Amino acid sequence: MLTDLVDGARADAETRRATTSLAEVEALAAAAPPAIDALEALRPTDRVKIIAEVKRASPSRGRLADIPDPAALAASYETGGASAISVLTEQRRFGGSLDDLRDVRAAVSLPVLRKDFLVDEYQVLEARAAGADLVLLIVAALDQPTLARLFDFTTSLGMTALVETHDADEVERALDVGAGLVGVNARDLSTFELDQDLFGRLADRIPGSVIRVAESAVKTAADVAHYRRSGADVVLVGEALVTGDPVATLQEFLSA
Repeated sequence: MLTDLVDGARADAETRRATTSLAEVEALAAAAPPAIDALEALRPTDRVKIIAEVKRASPSRGRLADIPDPAALAASYETGGASAISVLTEQRRFGGSLDDLRDVRAAVSLPVLRKDFLVDEYQVLEARAAGADLVLLIVAALDQPTLARLFDFTTSLGMTALVETHDADEVERALDVGAGLVGVNARDLSTFELDQDLFGRLADRIPGSVIRVAESAVKTAADVAHYRRSGADVVLVGEALVTGDPVATLQEFLSA
């Protein structure tokens, strides 16, 4: 599944590159307002922080929500107390787009994450040009030299990389490139099975100086509380917010 997602994202990026050259997207990225400091926005406090996701669909669950107005949804997330907004831009299996990212960026003052399957600099530049402050780098999708290169390139643009991991070796790889924001995804991207206890088993391997993000397997406030007890500074939530009342759900999760 991960290979298919990466291959599709790469092919879609090549299609866009055929109409918007690397030089053009570099110019657009350079002209964009400076990125917001996501590490500051997500810095640990005495309360858990939430990255709220604009997510129409997923390979595991299919269609989740239509989301005709991603900007309005993101604005409701900000009202509800989210610390950052994640926007799925992968179009084939998640139903997202860079237009969603642009619309969200124009609607909120929070840091915005481009969540996609990124494998080269062109995609990182697209994210910056569209107003993203963060990008997702999935360790399982990248060899170590590519991970290091994209991490450094992201940083050079003033952005933050959320480096996503799924096991102890991947946590070490994330730390080796200097990641200050490390996610642990409870969903195995090869099988799409969930293991909510994975975060707890890996959390101690992430130094206290690094912000720890728990991803996936969140349906209720009890799930958020479980991650918080396991050491999460931040929890990324998608499905539970797009399938219910986003403001009320966020506020319930934040008080967990």
